[in-house]
Amino acid sequence: MKATDAKLKIDAIDDEIASLYVKRMQLAAEIFSDAKRDVSVTDGTLVEKATVNRVTKSMPDDMKLYAKQLFDAIYNTARAYGRESRGLPSKVRTEIDLALEKGEETFPVSATVACQGVAGAYAQIAADKMFPIADILYFKDWDAVFGAVERGLCDFGVLPIENSSVGSVNAVYDLMRKHSFHIARAIRLRVQHYLLAKPGTEAKDITEIYSHKQAIEQCSDFLKTIPGVKVTIVENTAVAARKVKESDSASVACIASESCAGIYGLKVLKQNIQDNDLNYTRFIAISKDMHLYEDADKISIMVNLPNETGSLNRILNKFSTLGLNLTKLESRPMGNTDFEFAFYFDFEGRVDRPEVKNLLSELENECVRFMFLGSYKQL
Repeated sequence: MKATDAKLKIDAIDDEIASLYVKRMQLAAEIFSDAKRDVSVTDGTLVEKATVNRVTKSMPDDMKLYAKQLFDAIYNTARAYGRESRGLPSKVRTEIDLALEKGEETFPVSATVACQGVAGAYAQIAADKMFPIADILYFKDWDAVFGAVERGLCDFGVLPIENSSVGSVNAVYDLMRKHSFHIARAIRLRVQHYLLAKPGTEAKDITEIYSHKQAIEQCSDFLKTIPGVKVTIVENTAVAARKVKESDSASVACIASESCAGIYGLKVLKQNIQDNDLNYTRFIAISKDMHLYEDADKISIMVNLPNETGSLNRILNKFSTLGLNLTKLESRPMGNTDFEFAFYFDFEGRVDRPEVKNLLSELENECVRFMFLGSYKQL
C-alpha cells in the first residue's frame, strides 16, 4: 500500500474516531448531569479497569499498554467535560463561591505582619515590598509565624518558600501540613549577601562566620576561599548580624543583608558573595482566612497520595486535560507512614473559572487529604 493511500485511510479512521468521541462525551455528560446518580470514585475506577481489560483482550500484546493510555485519556477528558457541565460540589468550592460573592478585594497597603528573626531579615525586606506600611512583629522561628497568623495576632505572616540556587525551604513545606492558612500574595526577592563585621575588623582577621543555613549554602563557593574558618548556623541572617554586634571578639563576621550593616553598625567587608548573582528567594504572605485579591492568577494546593502505581500520573493528567500550566511540583515524605507523600502544586489559573473549580472539587473528593492553600498574585 502506498503511503498516500494509507494516509487517506488514516484520515477516514480519524474522522470516525472524532465522531464517536463526540457521541461518547455527550453520553458521559448525561450521566454526570443526573444528580441522583453519583458513581463513587472507587466504583468508577473499577468500571474503567474492567472496560480496559475487555477492549484490549483481543489486541496484540504490544498494543495493549498503548490502548490503556488512550482509554485513560478518554476517561480523564470525559470526567472533566461531564463534571464541568454539572458543577461538582465540594467544601473548597463552597468556600471559593462565598469569597467570590464578596467580590475581589484590593490588596492592603498597610498591615500587621509576622516575620521570623529580627530587624534586617530578608523576610522583613520582602514584607516591606509587599506592604509599604507594615507593622512587623518578629518571632523566633517559622512555626511561630504560622501560629501567630492562626491565633489572629497579626494580619499576615511572611515566609520563605524556595530559593533559585539551593531549592525549596523544606522546613516551611513540612510546617504547611500542620497549620491552617491561606496564601494571599507571593514575591520573588533578589537576595544579595554581604560579609559584615565590626568596624576595624579586616577580612584576614575573620575566624568565625555566623549566618542562617540557607545563606551559608548560597555562599558555599565564597566560604571555600577562607580555609579553616568556623561556620556557625543561627536562626536568621539578621540574628547573625546582631550576634556580631554583641560579640566581644574582633574576629567574627556574618553573612547578611546590606541593610543589616546600617541597623547593627557593621562594616561591609565584601559584597555580593552569593554563588549565583541571580539569586532569588520566593516569599509568601499568608493569612488566616481566604481572601481573593485583584489579579490573582496563581493557585497552590497540597494533596496526600499513596505510594501506588499511577497515583501521581492521574493527578497530572487532570491538569494536562484542562491545559493548566503547572509551575511547581514539590513532594515531601509524610512522617509515620509507609512511603506516602504530600505533593505541593503551584499552577496558573483563576478560581472564578468553572473548570478550575471543578478540578479543585475533583481533587478534594478523590485525594486522601486535600488542602487549598490559596489563590494569589505573585510579584
